[in-house]
Amino acid sequence: MSRRSSQDGYGNYQGSRPTFYIGQHDPNRTDSLTDSQYGHVLHYGFSFASAPITNKHFHERVVALQESYQADIAARDLTPAERANPSLPGPTIPTLTDEDTSLFPGPNITSIVAYCSPWIDLYAADPLVANLSRQVLNLEVAYASFCGVRSIIIPGPRADTDEKRVAQYGRAILEALRQAARTILVVQLPMYREPGLEEEGDTLSGPGVYPTAASTAAVNEDIDLYSAWDTWHTVRSMCNYDPRLFVAVRIPKRLPENELQTRWFAEPLHYLTFAASIFQQNRAGFPSLSKSHQLLINKYMRLKNAPYLILSDVGPSAAELAGSMDLQSTASTASTASASTGAGSAFPSLAEAHSSLSQTDNKKHRPASNVYFSYLKHLEREQEPYSTIETSTLASFQDWLQSPLQPLADNLESATYEVFEGDPVKYDQYEKAIAAAMADWKRLNRPASALPRSSAAALPAGTPTIPELVVAVAGAGRGPLVTRVIRASKATGVPVQLWALEKNQNAYVYLLRMNKQVWGGKVHLIKTDMREWAGPIAEGHEAAGTVTKVDILVTELLGSFGDNELSPECLDGIQRHIAHPHGISIPYSYTAHLSPISYPKVFAELTGRAPSDDNAFETPWVVHLFAIDLVAQKVPGHPRFQQAWEFVHPVRLPFVEDWTAQHGPKKVWTGGGGAMTLATGLNEHNVRHCHLKFVCRPRGVMHGLAGYFESVLYQPAPAADGSTPEPIEISTRPDQIDRKSKDMISWFPIFFPLKKALYLPQDSEIEVSMWRQTDDTKVWYEWQVEVFVWTGPNSRVKVAASELHSSRNVACLM
Repeated sequence: MSRRSSQDGYGNYQGSRPTFYIGQHDPNRTDSLTDSQYGHVLHYGFSFASAPITNKHFHERVVALQESYQADIAARDLTPAERANPSLPGPTIPTLTDEDTSLFPGPNITSIVAYCSPWIDLYAADPLVANLSRQVLNLEVAYASFCGVRSIIIPGPRADTDEKRVAQYGRAILEALRQAARTILVVQLPMYREPGLEEEGDTLSGPGVYPTAASTAAVNEDIDLYSAWDTWHTVRSMCNYDPRLFVAVRIPKRLPENELQTRWFAEPLHYLTFAASIFQQNRAGFPSLSKSHQLLINKYMRLKNAPYLILSDVGPSAAELAGSMDLQSTASTASTASASTGAGSAFPSLAEAHSSLSQTDNKKHRPASNVYFSYLKHLEREQEPYSTIETSTLASFQDWLQSPLQPLADNLESATYEVFEGDPVKYDQYEKAIAAAMADWKRLNRPASALPRSSAAALPAGTPTIPELVVAVAGAGRGPLVTRVIRASKATGVPVQLWALEKNQNAYVYLLRMNKQVWGGKVHLIKTDMREWAGPIAEGHEAAGTVTKVDILVTELLGSFGDNELSPECLDGIQRHIAHPHGISIPYSYTAHLSPISYPKVFAELTGRAPSDDNAFETPWVVHLFAIDLVAQKVPGHPRFQQAWEFVHPVRLPFVEDWTAQHGPKKVWTGGGGAMTLATGLNEHNVRHCHLKFVCRPRGVMHGLAGYFESVLYQPAPAADGSTPEPIEISTRPDQIDRKSKDMISWFPIFFPLKKALYLPQDSEIEVSMWRQTDDTKVWYEWQVEVFVWTGPNSRVKVAASELHSSRNVACLM
């Protein structure tokens, strides 16, 4: 069923494109911009600008404290053991003063991005440097938060080789989060450590500590593409996926493999930063980005919370910003002088007014356009418009958790039905399947359950009779499938006797109105649970009360995982009315499919919910999966999306039929049976189990399982030439939906979360075990994940495993 809300505002959204919010950053800036300088930057077209939290004076004070401390220790007559004593007190940086910063609360403060000092080294091997850097970070974060800035960018570590020092860095970030209770902290990292694009500038650790472009030029090109991501994963894991912790990714000159781009796409991106060095000149001599860079930007900007873009070292120079104040002062003087002349009189002539405006416009300072900014705005205009499946409503549902429906336990509202009916693709496929079934019935001259009728006996001899099919729409809702059955009947010329069943008494009222105003009273409406329906009495058999069979049964009971809204159980209760052996069920079959995913955003949200919701990690959530990374690769024998199980209808259930004949049609759970759950076992045939193996080539992290489904609505009969037509299908699998049901938006996927994120080493194997379980009163799922690596040709070691998760507490009620 659909998981969307109404599409109000769709018309305004269609044809629009993602908006680029572009900021300006100067890494050499040591003082915050004045209000006039900030206005000058905005005049270029930028949406925001960066500001250092502290200035050169504070840097010199910290360096002086470091040097004086080191000199004091060196001057003291300490033994090596005393120098190594961890209890030796270190220096404490005094609080900030007004001489240490030019950042103050003001009208522009909420649109300024604060930058922590690039010279701190939280990754330092020297404990003194690491300690001083941590103190500076806490002072700057606390003060910037006080001023009212909304986000603070913290320079990431300049290397990833020492796990101990990465953990040291992560611990400092965790401490800084506590200094700013309402401010976003953003760790700046490269997409990968690209040689030649290392961060420049000395830190408290001193010059030459970290590699530079010159020192890496001769190094072999064996680059660990995932080391920077590994660092980020360690930091955010130590911070327990704090919702206020984000990442700013520096875009490299040469983009890495697509798997790494997708990995960062799934992370909580706040900024994408672009240095002048990654641009290349086009034929006209202007800066541009490669086609692969353009594709990356277009993809990232499709996120609901799209990252902001920061242009680094390409904005107005310090000299231009300093000159802007002089220009503004000159313009103010000219304006005052103009006011004292005739041109400034209270009632100038039209000619004078025009002349005055022209002079003012010519004198107004207009900075030359920033070519880098102009190019990014050009890319903004060149993006593909939002498509049909990217409406504003659908975009708002990106990565938003929704509990699965309880279609048997709850009565849906009209607005919910309206949402279901908003997807023409699904109903077009259903109508196509119904029409194909009717055409086959007519072509193959199959018997119909509605014959013989008294009217047929009164026809003149030799008149061919067209069988009237008995068609039932079970779970009719507000009747969209009823309408499609009527349309298919007219299109194929096959008359039908149509029954519509609905248990929701409120929807039943709507169906009565539809039958009078739209369907011409031709539909037999039954208010009942489909499992308790006694069956149809064909027209002409009312007096005898003879119950006939159903030739075509049409239902739309599928959920995000195919069977998760109890389609098998519902069809078990009504399929006894399907004519045997030629009766048709639409859908004919459906399969559930799984794929392991990395899903940091939703995992962070569930982590925040868990203290107040015991079932946060035990619920199969319906989600419009978007900011995800599919961690499994396509390898022979182990595809990225794998089938878990299948249901086929109709199916003969002699055990259930015999039990019903003995005990009556009502299923009653008595307990104490021999089934796995000690139930009577009536629903054991709908229990399923799967064990799947996936392969993960690069290292990564797994947060859960993405669930999809495919359904064969109808398989047309072989043609006269013996060829078999393609089945009529619908699918939500990302690799199949365009081929089988393009642009279908009725179902969002399902997400089975893991309580603990599982780290996946390179070339690891992921094994998934899942069960569909029942006790005759409800249905739930259980799932477990294990991670293995090969240590030799014939030996494999388990390196990680989840606990067994179970949705029994939030099971779907039968």
